[in-house]
This record gives sequence, C-alpha cells and structure tokens, in this order.
Amino acid sequence: MDDNFLLIAVIVLVALGFDFINGFHDAANSIATIVATRVLSPFQAVLWAAVFNFSAVFIIGTGVAKTVGAGMVNLEIVTPKVILAGLIGAIVWDLLTWWWGLPTSSSHALMGGYAGAAMIKVAMTLGPSHMLEALIISGWTKTLAFIVVAPMIGMAVAYALMIGVYWAFRHASPKTMDVWFRRFQLLSSALLSFSHGGNDAQKTAGIITGVLVSGKYLDKFEVPAWVLWSAYTAIGLGTMSGGWKIVHTMGGRLTRLKPRSGFCAEAAAAISIMFATEHLHLPVSTTHVTAGAIAGVGSIQRLKAVRWGVAANILWAWVMTIPASAIVGGVTMALIIRLFGE
Repeated sequence: MDDNFLLIAVIVLVALGFDFINGFHDAANSIATIVATRVLSPFQAVLWAAVFNFSAVFIIGTGVAKTVGAGMVNLEIVTPKVILAGLIGAIVWDLLTWWWGLPTSSSHALMGGYAGAAMIKVAMTLGPSHMLEALIISGWTKTLAFIVVAPMIGMAVAYALMIGVYWAFRHASPKTMDVWFRRFQLLSSALLSFSHGGNDAQKTAGIITGVLVSGKYLDKFEVPAWVLWSAYTAIGLGTMSGGWKIVHTMGGRLTRLKPRSGFCAEAAAAISIMFATEHLHLPVSTTHVTAGAIAGVGSIQRLKAVRWGVAANILWAWVMTIPASAIVGGVTMALIIRLFGE
C-alpha cells in the first residue's frame, strides 16, 4: 500500500466524517419545526428525517457536486492535502457552532475551509499576491449572493404560503386547522429532509471526487456511484444522531410555531432548496433557508412575533462562517506544509 493511497483513503474517511457531522449539525433544519409543534417526538423525527435524507440518492443528480468539487477552487492547485486541510477547517467550525447552539451553514463552512486551504497553498508556493488565483471567482459570485438571497427566498415563499393557508381555511377554526396540518407536516418535513439530503450530501460527494481526481484515481470529474452512496449514507446516519441544541434554537427560540406555520416553513424551505439544487446546481445553506422561512411565518402575524435578537445572533454566525472556517483551513494547510511539505 503506497503512501498516496493511504492519504487518499484517510481524506475520504475524513470527508465522510464531515458529512456525518453535517447531518448531525443540520438535523435541526429538518426536524426543528415538527418537534416544536409536537407532531413527532424527537426520536421519531430524526428517524423520519434520516430516511428522506438518504432517499434523495435515488432521484437527485450530481450538479451541486460538480459545482463544489470543480467550480469553486482551481483544480490545478488542489492536492489531497489541500482538501484535508479544508475539511478540518469545516469540521472545527461545525463542532464549535454546534456547541454554541448556533444554526450555521455546514455548506459554507466546507467552502470556506476549502478556499482558505487553497489560498494558503498558493500563498506559500507562489507568494501572497497570487492567493486569489486559487479561487474560481465566477463560482463564488452566485454562492456569496445566495447567502443573502436564500433566506430571503425562504422568507418570501413561507409568507406567501401562510397567506394562502389562512385564505383556504378562512372558515375553519384554529383547532380544525391544527388537526389537518399536523398530518400535512409529515409531508412537508419529509420534503425538507429530502431536499436537504439532495443538496448537502452532494457537497461531500464533490469534495471526495475532487480528491480522487487530484490523487490521479479519476481521469475527469465524474462522481462515482459508490461516492454518492457513501455520502448519502453518512449524512443519513448523522441526521439520526440529532443536534438538540440547534433544534432548540430553530424550533423554539426564533419564533413560536403551530402545525400550520410549521408546515408553511418546511414547505417553503424545501421548495427553495430544490430550486437551487435542480435548476441552479448551487450549494445553498439549508440552515439559512429554513431560518428565513421560520422568520417568514412568524412575521405574518406581527413583526414582534420573531425574536429578532436571536435572529441577529444567528446572522452574525452566518457572516462569520466562511472567513472563520477559511482561517482554520488556512492555518491547517500551513501546518501541513511546514511538517510534511507540499
């Protein structure tokens, strides 16, 4: 067994570890509303979410995987060590924000760590003035724009759905509405979990494919079937493990939810994520979209229904995610080069 193969194998395992943490960290996005409205118990909810996270492997393509693996960072300068450093950056930030109970984006942590590692690699080999050559700017433009656009879309769609629900059930009592929407929430939660798996598992699949290309085990960037299956399995298992601190923030602290508002928030988030996944092939943050959707359903009654102080803390965590994970990824890359060479 040569050293290159061993390094690639370790990085693949680390990537799947990140995918597991992604599912663990982002379980709150899929189950927070359905737990907060008491439609399912936490244990039932994570099983429900895990099944639909994994089921996306049978339907969703690989457009997002190609964007993440080959459309964000210049593959000419990517080495297995760059990807390893990037993954470490993402994992460290995910674990820190989980500990703090902040619903940040695992997707943006991955992209930040990856970019930070690549930029430091270029800086240490070609000089600091060449750092931006590590990035594919066109790939970053849409991604950075969607940090703002994605939650706004989730908020707008959720607001519109709530208006439609109130109009359609204008002659029904709140109690009757809750009876129906407790059932409907099973569907909306399943759709949100499906869309989450379809977008987020592809990000890890793209990273693993990138390391296989950089390690000369693939001639071109095409995602192997075993990579997809591994990524979806890891995120499904991670989701089953839950992330209860973030569930509490998303499902209870941001605004109070009822089954009808929970349905609208989940459905809006799922619609927004599927649009980005299937039509734009963009890696979007399930966390951002879901938080925006929850704020949207909370604000339809009155703006004070949303705890904007909590929302502000979440927003700061969003802003910090890419630079913080990039710093960790960059420092890790520098240490790897110092200790083991390029």
